[in-house]
Amino acid sequence: MKALLTGRRSAVGAGLTMLATGEAAGQGGGTGHVVLLGDSIFDNKGYVAGGPDVVAHLRNRLPAGWQGSLAAVGGAVAGDVIRQLERVPQGASHLVVSAGGNDALRQEALLGQEARSVGEGLVRLAAVVDRFRQDYRAMLDAVLARRLPTAVCTVYDPRFADPQRQQMAVAGLSLFNDAIMREAFRRGLALVDLRLVCNEAADFANAIEPSVQGGRKIAAAIARFALDRPQRRSMIYGGD
Repeated sequence: MKALLTGRRSAVGAGLTMLATGEAAGQGGGTGHVVLLGDSIFDNKGYVAGGPDVVAHLRNRLPAGWQGSLAAVGGAVAGDVIRQLERVPQGASHLVVSAGGNDALRQEALLGQEARSVGEGLVRLAAVVDRFRQDYRAMLDAVLARRLPTAVCTVYDPRFADPQRQQMAVAGLSLFNDAIMREAFRRGLALVDLRLVCNEAADFANAIEPSVQGGRKIAAAIARFALDRPQRRSMIYGGD
């Protein structure tokens, strides 16, 4: 109980510090530096055929004097974000994390396994999501230790051509997204719901990577988060 109370006090203290740190940048005065952490949702340059990637769109969306940096790496899972924090530049004002899609993708074979009942299948899925939740929680602890305003992203629905694969993927991802949202709301963090942002076929370069259009929409949601006045409660950022 003592450890739990200490952890809660630390989380509250970190949240108040993040609000204070982001106050000037979030009110339209001064400048800021937004850093993107996570996977190929942000590190999508290889999928846009020479067009602008997410970070390029973000730089165009931010006001004069602001910066956007990419620390995300394609293929990263939630635990990899901890190492990416070493690439966060001095002077960073906001952090945005997109992680979880590759964690889920690595478990896709589970959806093809036989089960004696729906309940047995759900128990297997629950065990996988519990492990993911632990990894995601540890990652967020490390990110929030930077004491900067932070937003996290859900995993968007893929665009698989096979209808059955698509249905299973969307259903399975809802469990991963539930873990992400619970952790975000428990800590009072902003949430960029990419399921609401990337909601058209043209938002995808392939089944799982954002296109130029998708990247533009993602960057617009991130810019809204960075330029908003800091909140003392979770805010959800969706499409335009």
